[in-house]
Amino acid sequence: MTVRLVDRPDAFAGLLAEIATARLVALDTEAASFHRYHDRIYLIQLSTTTLTAVIDPLGVGNLAPIGDLLANPQVEKIFHDADYDLRLFDKEFGFHAANLFDTRIAAQFLNEPGIGLAALLDKYFGLKADKRFQRADWSVRPLSPAMLEYAAGDTVRLCELYSILRAKLDEISRLSWVEEECRLAERTRWTAPDVSELDFLRVKGAKALDRRSLALFRALHGWRSRVADDLDRAEFRIVGNEVLLFLAQHPVDSVAELGRIKGIGREILDRRGEEIVAAITEGRVVPESELPSVPRPARRVADPACETRLEGLKRERNRLATEFSLAPGVLCPNGTLEEIARAEPENSESLIRVPGVRQWQVEVIGQALIAAMQMAEPTAVKEL
Repeated sequence: MTVRLVDRPDAFAGLLAEIATARLVALDTEAASFHRYHDRIYLIQLSTTTLTAVIDPLGVGNLAPIGDLLANPQVEKIFHDADYDLRLFDKEFGFHAANLFDTRIAAQFLNEPGIGLAALLDKYFGLKADKRFQRADWSVRPLSPAMLEYAAGDTVRLCELYSILRAKLDEISRLSWVEEECRLAERTRWTAPDVSELDFLRVKGAKALDRRSLALFRALHGWRSRVADDLDRAEFRIVGNEVLLFLAQHPVDSVAELGRIKGIGREILDRRGEEIVAAITEGRVVPESELPSVPRPARRVADPACETRLEGLKRERNRLATEFSLAPGVLCPNGTLEEIARAEPENSESLIRVPGVRQWQVEVIGQALIAAMQMAEPTAVKEL
């Protein structure tokens, strides 16, 4: 495989000229979330039926032509599991896709035993996954030839895979289902993380702490987040969760004591030791009346009739999933079934208005779901 590195404006212009008439383009991106705090695209892999290139956004300059390519409805864009790529394109550049085909979605509707790209490339092309660079830092430069070849492997066979999966979908009359799912995927946008003052409670083990230790952990967690943001370094690469949880339960009084804690490296001790001790002090002085606690989840109001309708829907969905040889969640996710149970649609017109319901679902399983829900309702009334 010949991989072209495109890392200069003139090389980028040349690549764009070569693919100007292509009507099928496979794309992928590489970020560095395992190493960096901020999500960012560090590579864009691009393949047509005749060439493969790896584009370096740090070197080519203006990436507006990639945005134009993504938005061009005359060019079909092939991704595998496009969700994260589309979110990053939106976040960093405001680029949005049109005429998208996601081979992961296609694999789901074909009930492939493995829907990951590695599994599909192995099944259809006999290519074994190369795992050497799964956690590579794609922000480093220069990139080695082996790293470039690994990155290119994500798109080099994607156009061929698309053709195979599309033909198989067409054979079983599910191509329109996948096309509808892909049109919905085109709406994917970046959503900022839900950061709140209770974010520290999401760390595994935090909710088991007593209230004073929780105050200490909150202060330490906040300190680490600020440092990670400032350095653009993944949080666990500053200090691991286990170390922060230990310090919250066994606080130290000095940098010297901190240096004896397992997991505190020499670099972080020398550069940030005083800050860590200050964060511990911050947690120690929180008044008793202001100590954090784990909030109790809101109690859900029981609706026996709705629950009965939902159980009827699940039974019918599961039966249909077996009939169609599909995973139940692919045929209709539980969340969508819950919306249907609450809305109680009586016909196709009202069913399509239920959040999450697709047109292909209305056409293929809509009447069966409505009937199952209506059959379950009298049972619920009798029980009441």
